[in-house]
Amino acid sequence: MREVDVMGVRVEMPSNQPIVLLREVTGERYLPIWIGAVEATAIAFAQQGVIPPRPLTHDLMKDVLEATGNELEEVRITEVRDGVFFATLVFGSGAEVSARPSDSIALALRTGSRIVCAEEVLDEAGLAVPAEQEDEVEKFREFLDQVTPEDFDAH
Repeated sequence: MREVDVMGVRVEMPSNQPIVLLREVTGERYLPIWIGAVEATAIAFAQQGVIPPRPLTHDLMKDVLEATGNELEEVRITEVRDGVFFATLVFGSGAEVSARPSDSIALALRTGSRIVCAEEVLDEAGLAVPAEQEDEVEKFREFLDQVTPEDFDAH
């Protein structure tokens, strides 16, 4: 398993489909995962520190974990089959729960849990970005700094 950072979310054109972009902590591969608009908003809220007046689903899950004394140890992105990604939530108790990567990432950002990805997933779906293409990545980061959660609302 390789640790990954969440670079952010964006809308892929022309499909208008949100993606979350992950990056290996110690490597040059990026992993784009297509996600739903609700999950894109949840991830963007967490990254921007937005606290809604009432808890959204991922905030509720975090609150339930805290209230019951459970800790989300890590999120594992375990496989990709036919373009569909799979993840596992790993708790401090040793319990594991299957989950969608988008929900898992949104929860991990709220709990400060680490996110890891199977080497096989990065081999199959990861994109290597050589140093000379870092300018494009920097443009993406600038986009992420300016995008708002409302940009992901479904119309």
